[in-house]
Amino acid sequence: MTTKRVTLADVARLAGLSQTAASMILNGRPDTRLSQDAHDRVNAAAQQLGYRPNVAARGLRTDKTLTIGFISDVVATTRFASGLIKGALEAAEEAGHVVLVLETGGEPAREAEAIAAVLDRQVDGIIFATMRARELFVPELPAGTPVVMLNATNALHSASVLPDEESGGRTAVQLLVDAGYRDGIALIGQNDEVERNMFRSATVARRIAGIRSAMAENALEFIAEKSIWLWEPEDGYVATKSLLVEHPEVRALLCMNDRIAFGAYQALAESGLSVPDDVSVVSFDNDELAAYLRPGLTTVGLPHEQMGRQAVELLLSGENNGETLIPMPVVRRSSLATPA
Repeated sequence: MTTKRVTLADVARLAGLSQTAASMILNGRPDTRLSQDAHDRVNAAAQQLGYRPNVAARGLRTDKTLTIGFISDVVATTRFASGLIKGALEAAEEAGHVVLVLETGGEPAREAEAIAAVLDRQVDGIIFATMRARELFVPELPAGTPVVMLNATNALHSASVLPDEESGGRTAVQLLVDAGYRDGIALIGQNDEVERNMFRSATVARRIAGIRSAMAENALEFIAEKSIWLWEPEDGYVATKSLLVEHPEVRALLCMNDRIAFGAYQALAESGLSVPDDVSVVSFDNDELAAYLRPGLTTVGLPHEQMGRQAVELLLSGENNGETLIPMPVVRRSSLATPA
């Protein structure tokens, strides 16, 4: 048997007030000029009857549905960047909004379908998110649609939330400097000479720029740089094995991400070297596996949850301040020690 939905009229009737008065109280109007007793009666009536606001009706009155569209490539279906969604959901809940999450797999046809779906539901704005920071193509949207790019950029939608990669790159080098390393440092995952005409992404370029700046400021040079196009464990393993043959004097590795570092750990162990007693390792991203490596991997993390929160707050504020850069935190574990 279907239960009749409790209406605002039911609440007003039980509280002994007009619908207008009950509506003002339930919507939190600060200027109702109604007594505390009236507020108490309306709130008690709403609780007793189990009243839930009709969001669709309120949307027609206010032109707000309290719904945010969150369209991503593979953020929801991979664990690595799921913090983007977690942060967005928490911020939206605190603001009294819900988030409609749609995954596209990065396929243009599915992206178009996802955009149509959120627009049909009259969302108050759209967040476009990517697992790996990159420039993202966005089809034309109706004029006036609020948009924030999360871990992504777009020439037509300048409001974006990104990790502060340049500062993160500088921080990683500084960790090695503070530990006492002046030589014997190798970079695993990037070689500017090899990759001169190859494009990764603007955010990777910023990470590299931060690394280069900090090395120059400390009058340091890498003893070797190993280019890796796909930053995966097997590639980190191969690059580190090669490095150890060419430069057995290596004392520290700066890896471009944690997956490369995972492979480097295996290569070091096979060569009879221990982390950090023989070779220290510093990396980026704070991937889940960084905590499970033994010893734990010191890494400059991607602040995904804070980024997700910031994207929602930016969208709801209606402000467009261009890029918002979120600091990358240092996650200290046991892979970094002073040189022997």
